[in-house]
Amino acid sequence: MPVTIEKINPLEAQHLINELDAYQSTLYPPDSLHLDSAETLSTANVSFYGAKENEQIIAIGAVKMFEDYGEIKRIYVPVAHRGKQLAQKIMAVLESELLAKQIYCSRLETGPASKDAISLYSKLGYIERGPFGSYKPDPLSTFMEKKLDAKN
Repeated sequence: MPVTIEKINPLEAQHLINELDAYQSTLYPPDSLHLDSAETLSTANVSFYGAKENEQIIAIGAVKMFEDYGEIKRIYVPVAHRGKQLAQKIMAVLESELLAKQIYCSRLETGPASKDAISLYSKLGYIERGPFGSYKPDPLSTFMEKKLDAKN
């Protein structure tokens, strides 16, 4: 069955948001967690996507849009669905949405224990940078950025 990536209401994916929160909580202390709730992800400046297979949401990702950059949030693929390139596909959709809104910079925050995530983002062209927005310096945060180009 083909997988589709579509814009969804974050509340539809609350089970995956909860799963991601539980996982992140095993890696980082509360002060180093930046977990947006489904309600925060439902605001007008956020686009939330789900990868669906057989009408089931099997992976998620979001982008918060600001005036001069977009922030990638909540990229999550449960273990049972890894290896299907879902994170890459979701990232491509999020970056395309930023470009469609003429936002040419994508940023994100992850942590050093999230080695698979950092590896993926690096392969996609993200480079490390300092804190942005309301983030403070934190040794348990890894900040990354990618300049987007309509030709990518």
